[in-house]
This record gives sequence, C-alpha cells and structure tokens, in this order.
Amino acid sequence: MLATLLSATLVGLEGRPVRVEVDVAPGLPGFTIVGLADTALQEARERVRGAIRNSGFAWPPRRITVNLAPAELRKAGASLDLAIALGILVGSEQVPASGRWALVGELSLGGEVRTVPGLLPMVAALARRGLRQVVVPAAGLAEARLVTGLDAVPAGTLAEAAAELRAGRRSGRGRAMPPRVELAPEGPSPEGDPGPETDAAGGLLEIPDLAEVRGQAEARRALEVALAGGHCLLLVGPPGAGKTLLARTIPGLLPPLDDAEATRVTIVASAAGMAVRGLVRRRPFRQPHHTISYAGMVGGGPRLSPGEVTLARIRAC
Repeated sequence: MLATLLSATLVGLEGRPVRVEVDVAPGLPGFTIVGLADTALQEARERVRGAIRNSGFAWPPRRITVNLAPAELRKAGASLDLAIALGILVGSEQVPASGRWALVGELSLGGEVRTVPGLLPMVAALARRGLRQVVVPAAGLAEARLVTGLDAVPAGTLAEAAAELRAGRRSGRGRAMPPRVELAPEGPSPEGDPGPETDAAGGLLEIPDLAEVRGQAEARRALEVALAGGHCLLLVGPPGAGKTLLARTIPGLLPPLDDAEATRVTIVASAAGMAVRGLVRRRPFRQPHHTISYAGMVGGGPRLSPGEVTLARIRAC
C-alpha cells in the first residue's frame, strides 16, 4: 500500500516542503530511502524501526521504499523521521489516516518525538503550501504557534502522533494561536541554574547602561553618533580602556525590533538550533572570540549553518 504524507527540511535559513511517499509492498524484507538523503537521514531507518517497535506497533516484514520528493532537492537532518514512521504505519494499515496532515520531528529509539533546528521556517513553509494541520514535537509547540493560519498539534511520542492521525481534524484543540511576543527571562531559570548569558537570538540578558560608564567622553559621543546614524564603529585601545563595556551598552540604546525584523531574527535563531519561546524583540548582539574560525564567523558548511555574521544581522540580504 502506498502512503503519502508531507514534511519539511531546512535549506540554509529557508524551509522546504517535502512529500514523503512510502510504499509497503510484498517481497523480501528491506528498507530503502531514495531522494538525495544525507547521512543523518539515511540513518533514519534504524531510528524509525526502533521507534515503531518500542511504541507498541509491529514492524511490517515487507519491502519498504521511501521516496522523498522533489528528488532533486537535497534533504538533511532528522526532521522527516516522524513522517517516515507514520507513512510506514499507514502503508501497513496499522494506522488509518484522515485529512491532509504534515509532520515534522525527530524520533528516538524509544518513540519520543524530539524537536529539530529550524522548526519555525519549516512550519512557515508548510503554511505557505496551504497546509492547515501539522504535528510538531511538544517541546517546539510555542515555536510552531508563531506561524498563523494553521493548527499546530503537539505530539510527545509516536503513539500520540498516530492517535492524532486516527482522530482526524478536531475543533478547538491544537488551533493555532496568534503570535506571542515574549522577551527572554531576566532572572534565573526555574531549575535554579542562572543559564547562559545570551537569549534565543544571542542578546545579552543583562545590558549595562551607558550612564554607568565613567569617563571616555569622546568614545561615548562617537558611540551615540554611530548608533543614531546607523554607521559602523571600530573601537581601538589598550586592554582595560572600556571598549567591551561600551560595546555591551549598544543593545540598550537601540529601539526594539519591529514585526518584520523580529520574524527574521527569530527564524535565524531557530535555524541555528537556539531555544525559541516567542518572537525575539531584542536586537541581536554577538561577542565572537578573536580565535574564531572563518567558518564560524561567516557560516556555511555542508548544511549551510549560520555563522556569527548571520546571527548578528537583522535585515535580509
């Protein structure tokens, strides 16, 4: 039996919809994934097999072929795990599906659904495709609900995702909520751990006030002029002169991000794998070490990971 579900993958900072076609046919048992899948995606065969067996379902002793369309698009990461697993269950007639669903999430061997980097741009790409229902990891529900116009349904395990497909569309539960504007918490985390010094977009949680800087009248005046006019600024001086302190005051002197800028900054933070709880309203501020590599500064790599330059950028290129 042939089952077709929708999912998405991340290409740079942009989400791309992917059609997951699963054919469960008679023949010698086997599991093949085609469609330019990278190594992490090829290893989904073992993750999906373990997740299905440990979630109370039966692994079909059939010849299973998974096609990821469009075939010319390179797919990377583990965001297609959940769609592949549900496609096998639907194709083997263990889970009846109704409606048009999309699924995004990584599977563990125990059947837990884990969040993936770039969930926000992937869900946004599915919404542009016209999808109105998407199953996302429970840990990434707040991030998925930043996209309006679709029902984001949380699933903590593969069994819960299968139950959603059985139930079909329901009113009320899972309905998309309007975007929530949340600033990063200013205090320690609930567990008592003070946590990292930066928020989801790399902005400092504790921003010193420029009024606290004593002396350096010329440097302070240059800083104000540069920020007011949108100019670049280079601080040069001996250690201890106050260059870092002046630079750390910059986010507090700039106005909050508007809606378009906040959306772009949040997408970059999501693609970089940072925890996203809501739209990031604070302007990004990065402090790369002087020993940073070229790839770490400008980004790139096999999966086009964002570097420090991209993480600090607000406007689209």
